[in-house]
Amino acid sequence: MKTTATAKQRELARIGVVCRAGCPALGISLIFLALISTQCAAAKVVTYPAPVGEALSADYQVRVGGQKVDVYVARVLDPPFADKQWDYGGPYSFANFDFSGSVTVRIVSKRSLANLVIRPKSFGIKPTLIDDHTLDLTLDRPRKFSVEPDGKKGPLLLFANPLETDVPKPDDKDVVYFCPGVHKPEKIALKSNQTLYLAGGAVVKAEVLVQGESIRIRGRGILDGSDWQWRKGPIGNLIAIRNSTDVEISGITLRGSSHWSIVPKSCRRVTIRNVKLCNSRVQNDDGINPCNSQDVLITDCFIRSDDDCVALKGLDFSGENSNVERITVENSVLWCDRARIFLLGHESRAAYMRNITLRNLDIIHFTMTPFLFEPGEDMRLENITVEDIRMHGEGQREFIRLRPVVNQYMRNKVPGFISNIRFKNITLDGRPGEYLIQIQGADPEHNVRDITFENVSITGSKLTKESKPLRIGNHTQNVTFRAN
Repeated sequence: MKTTATAKQRELARIGVVCRAGCPALGISLIFLALISTQCAAAKVVTYPAPVGEALSADYQVRVGGQKVDVYVARVLDPPFADKQWDYGGPYSFANFDFSGSVTVRIVSKRSLANLVIRPKSFGIKPTLIDDHTLDLTLDRPRKFSVEPDGKKGPLLLFANPLETDVPKPDDKDVVYFCPGVHKPEKIALKSNQTLYLAGGAVVKAEVLVQGESIRIRGRGILDGSDWQWRKGPIGNLIAIRNSTDVEISGITLRGSSHWSIVPKSCRRVTIRNVKLCNSRVQNDDGINPCNSQDVLITDCFIRSDDDCVALKGLDFSGENSNVERITVENSVLWCDRARIFLLGHESRAAYMRNITLRNLDIIHFTMTPFLFEPGEDMRLENITVEDIRMHGEGQREFIRLRPVVNQYMRNKVPGFISNIRFKNITLDGRPGEYLIQIQGADPEHNVRDITFENVSITGSKLTKESKPLRIGNHTQNVTFRAN
């Protein structure tokens, strides 16, 4: 059964206010929530009207199961970056909806769809062109993908979420609840046992500081940092998680961070699930940066950023365990406009960065070396598994770099160590390019050893020790190759 809200219900959705703030519209908002809850119990499609005042995309119209889905816009290359050499294809569009079962999505584009590509291709989404500007596609499971009529030029990022469950109550004393609407609190501070909830249709212009235990950030709304100039946000990260344990972020969309986006620092047991990052407005907008943290799970996410999608860092030697350990990134789609997909080690103030798993990932666009592992400061980078990765290449120079270094980000000016790195079932397709794999130790002590490549393919050719892209330098030991 599909449910379409009445005109009155849609208008109520646009009244959004912060329900915990004692607002005069609280009663109206609760009535709206009750109506939606009653209808959505049996619904297969849930859409969230955009709030009044939000400028929507003029490039795309989307309907799912006959229901309108509002399409938002994300900026790229704000000043002072707009005149640089980079070209990210201009502003782009994105949209969210929830569903279960099988649904038909109709997309109308101002651009011709004659050269349409949907990425990642591994999803096997087969659109049906109705005419030069209209397509239908069918989804039978939640997906996050890029609809590209003209490559990177103004794509539509479509986020098809599962139905939301266990929505918190607006009047719960431990819930900071934002109803549909535009809100500008600027700073939100969360402490132990609190939940920040962004309802679908909420655009919350704020940065969030998390400090404590058992804290949740969830919903279907947007956390928006695009009002702040580069590195001028009120907290310093869109979501700053500090000295915290058992934190989960799920379901929300982040837009236009002014600096690093999600940063767990000196944390344990952090889960980031079904989070969508729509960045590339400024440089240094890294997607997710676990720093001196352990047991971090990043799963079912979509990350588009100017700077590194995921960077692991040791920012300081603090506490009894400052290591970066047991980090998993899985089941996600990644797009980096300028820097790296994964950066491990440039800030290396930790004894160990180890037991890292990167698996079942689609890298749909990248520029610089997507896998850059460069530890320093005597840090040991070890026990890394990179497996089941599908990549779209556009002729880039470099693919993988394993090299202990000393750089400007390091305080202790000595290299680090690299050992026990495994690349398995990696496929890089697309345009021809060099796609170099560079393996180089720093000195006899700070070496690179025990590296395995198993079933790695570059533009159709299996990687072997004789492969042209391979560059193995001095101070390396036990680099092996296997093919299925």
